[in-house]
Amino acid sequence: MSFYNNAIFWVDIDKIQPNPFQPRREFDEHKMRELGNSIRQYGVLQPLTVTRKEVEKPDGGLATEYELIAGERRLRASKLAGLTQVPVLIRGGHDDDKIKLEIAIIENLQREDLNAVDRARAFSRLVSEFGLKHTQIAERVGKSREYVSNTIRLLTLPQEMQSALAEGKISEGHSRPLLMLIDRPQEQNTLFREIMLKKLTVRDTESIARRIAFDRVRKKEYLYSPEILEMERELSEVLGTRVAIETKDNGGKLIIDFFGEDDLRTLFSSLASRIAQQKAAGAAAAPAAEAPAASATEAATEPTLESTQAPVDDRSKEEIQKDENAFDPDSFSI
Repeated sequence: MSFYNNAIFWVDIDKIQPNPFQPRREFDEHKMRELGNSIRQYGVLQPLTVTRKEVEKPDGGLATEYELIAGERRLRASKLAGLTQVPVLIRGGHDDDKIKLEIAIIENLQREDLNAVDRARAFSRLVSEFGLKHTQIAERVGKSREYVSNTIRLLTLPQEMQSALAEGKISEGHSRPLLMLIDRPQEQNTLFREIMLKKLTVRDTESIARRIAFDRVRKKEYLYSPEILEMERELSEVLGTRVAIETKDNGGKLIIDFFGEDDLRTLFSSLASRIAQQKAAGAAAAPAAEAPAASATEAATEPTLESTQAPVDDRSKEEIQKDENAFDPDSFSI
């Protein structure tokens, strides 16, 4: 990277235009205020990187404009701090759009400032707008080809799941098992809601995804009757959890998933309430009685997707790095 005499210049802040290829969409307001306070007290410790160009003014004269390449957070925080000038390094040459996007991506990746969805969008732009291959992007960001490919695949998730990932409500580790079910939207959505409602860890999510894949093979191999499959579906909807019926020559098993004691209590309350309703309905003399309202216990345990606590990523650093660089949802082992 070449700069004008490797010198730092002071530039009026209102003359710096944002980088149109900035891949980062989300800026934490609280952290921006903290950075602004720090800049107000200590100044901008690291110069921004910009390009410079001369533009013709309406009256025929020339004006100098600057376009930001790297330092979006510092620029925004400097405005919050009330600065009128900021230190910059002016990059020489005529940079093309691809270079601007690459530098912005790499800077954010080095600072770990991009969430997974913004990173996926940035990688996708390098592919679609500039024709880079996944291996070429991997070389530039110091990751594996699988890492780049799997990151871009996040954009195939439904918007609700992308938003949850971008907002930190689920981790990138949770998204990989969800990608396994991309061609089975109903089961994918069920698993996503289980992650949100029950705060499933990454390993819990992977375990369920494996079982879904196993059940798919099992039902295809043994040709379960439509009646049994419908029973599974109805029980899953009523109990709000995954239910499996395994038949044998003599009897079988009914498997109901739960995750933790609170989840078990919720299931028990739901079952007890419905059993009580059935008994009351059977004992009622009138053939048509108004459906009873949900019990206080059942209402109190009604799950909601809104929660301040995000599901846990229980993988070690080594496991996360391995998954990032080698995970293949298409050949996910069962």
